[in-house]
Amino acid sequence: MRSAALVLLLALGAGAVAQEPTEIRLWPDGAPGSGHWTVPEAVTTSPGGGRIITNVSDPTLTVFLPDPARATGTAVVIAPGGALRALGFDHEGIAVARWLIERGIAGLVLKYRTRQHVPGAPGGAFPGPGPGRGAAGPRQEITIVRGNANPAPDDAALTEVLQFAVADAQAALALVRRNAAAWHINPERVGIMGFSAGGGVAIGTALAPQSAASPDFIVSLYGPALQDVIVPAHAPPLFIAVGATHFNVTSGCLALFGEWKAAGKPVELHVYDGVSAGFGLNPRGLPVDGWIDRFHEWLVMRQLTGGAKDG
Repeated sequence: MRSAALVLLLALGAGAVAQEPTEIRLWPDGAPGSGHWTVPEAVTTSPGGGRIITNVSDPTLTVFLPDPARATGTAVVIAPGGALRALGFDHEGIAVARWLIERGIAGLVLKYRTRQHVPGAPGGAFPGPGPGRGAAGPRQEITIVRGNANPAPDDAALTEVLQFAVADAQAALALVRRNAAAWHINPERVGIMGFSAGGGVAIGTALAPQSAASPDFIVSLYGPALQDVIVPAHAPPLFIAVGATHFNVTSGCLALFGEWKAAGKPVELHVYDGVSAGFGLNPRGLPVDGWIDRFHEWLVMRQLTGGAKDG
């Protein structure tokens, strides 16, 4: 299995015009800290036809590379959402990677660790559209302190999974930089994009100590921070997009914007009217449909990707 993956990896570096995506294990000797997990990974299909992956214990990175003749040198690790319990792998991962490579940007879809869940066992859904932080009574949004919009801060298991997921994202960023030359990537233009809880994972990589696993830019789509935000000196530029009435999430993203702004770090925020949930690339006939174009314009404006070769 590992030798076959190595052959495919070498083929990616050979610069073929038509390059098939390749899935690479992030921790070939086993992901640290979760070796005792035993629930098998499962894949189901959403009503829209996309894959939903649960019980991830063996994190991977699926590599989509553009034609080398069109490569801009920019790479984006993509962290799908799913409340740290599942991953919307196609809707918030593969579809975005395919959009990026058409514009000369490498798209690398992260399958990070998610909370183990045995069907029928306790441990329900990650709180979101309901009373905040254990409060009883009418629906009420959480109180956000230090930019932390985690709706279940006292859930030790989810806190551990968040730490694992951030470690997986850091491993992915470091892997991209190690392969930068072979993959026609500029190691100073490696960013991360996260959807929903994946946005919280992405933010976690920027809040960690600076290293080869730090992102050069962050894109958070309806993904507020899930931990206290103490913006470090090395914090990269941040792009945020969210619906105007997304319960808990809108306020979390506004707080995240405020923390970045207060720290004097570059940040752009788009809040879309008429949107109360996640949107991905699903067309709605609303201005939110253009969020990914606004993101691309932001990349070009900040000189994080070359505009000349982009489609």
